[in-house]
Amino acid sequence: MKGSIPGPVAKAGTSPTKMGGWSTIKPVLKGKCNFCLLCWIFCPEAAISQDEENRIVLFNHEECKGCGICALECPTKAIEMIEIVAGKGK
Repeated sequence: MKGSIPGPVAKAGTSPTKMGGWSTIKPVLKGKCNFCLLCWIFCPEAAISQDEENRIVLFNHEECKGCGICALECPTKAIEMIEIVAGKGK
């Protein structure tokens, strides 16, 4: 098809597959989120959403692959990557 984008493409803001149970770490808010949204901007899986009322970000651990980019980009270091304990779920 002329003008189509090659390869698998998901609708903007969605992830085509869930990460399942292979991830060993997940992001959690451990500090004061200043709602700069850098984590949301840089997340390659669109696994972060915005809670505008409470001015924090929320993590979808079903979509998160545990790459840690959100924690690296957070200027206040409010995001910590923690180990997922076997049998405890995500």
